[in-house]
Amino acid sequence: MAVARALTLVYFLIAILTVASFASSALAAPSAKKAPQWEISEWINSDPISLSDLKGQVVVIDFFQLWCPGCKSFSIPLMHHWEQVFAKEAKEGRIAFISIHTVFEGHSFQSPKRLRRFLKEKGIEHPVGIDRHVDGQRVPETMRRYNTMGTPEMAIIDKQGKIRFQRFGFFEPAFGENLIRTLLDEQPTPKRAKLSR
Repeated sequence: MAVARALTLVYFLIAILTVASFASSALAAPSAKKAPQWEISEWINSDPISLSDLKGQVVVIDFFQLWCPGCKSFSIPLMHHWEQVFAKEAKEGRIAFISIHTVFEGHSFQSPKRLRRFLKEKGIEHPVGIDRHVDGQRVPETMRRYNTMGTPEMAIIDKQGKIRFQRFGFFEPAFGENLIRTLLDEQPTPKRAKLSR
């Protein structure tokens, strides 16, 4: 009986370590997928801005909803923290922080008017885009393009416009911060010279 329990415990620990190892490698591996252009119906705290306008910068995106508990407790405070940590790099135009209000539920409650009040309450001053809804679709367009699973979801895009991290829900902030530092230090890939004939 004791041997069976011990074996069960060993198998359980092996399973946990295997899952943890897989999750860690999945998080660490850059997807290198080109980031889709976002589709925004209205910008707050900014003139209209496109992803291509930010090429050459590291871009951190927080997909959020104003009534999302995880956004209030995790992604919004994390964005505030990273804005402080990387304030010098932001001032130099090396990193940009963008929030996208991706409403896929509670449409009548999560209005632009309520969103504006929420942003003031939370002290959010970086550009915030309202994800565009196509007529008849519950899920907004940018959410579809990025294939997000809900809110909060964060993405980190490198200087070449490639998604290097995208995660729904909670994650270890130190991992994201270290990745941002790595991406800030990366040199842009030089353009290949055209061959003359």
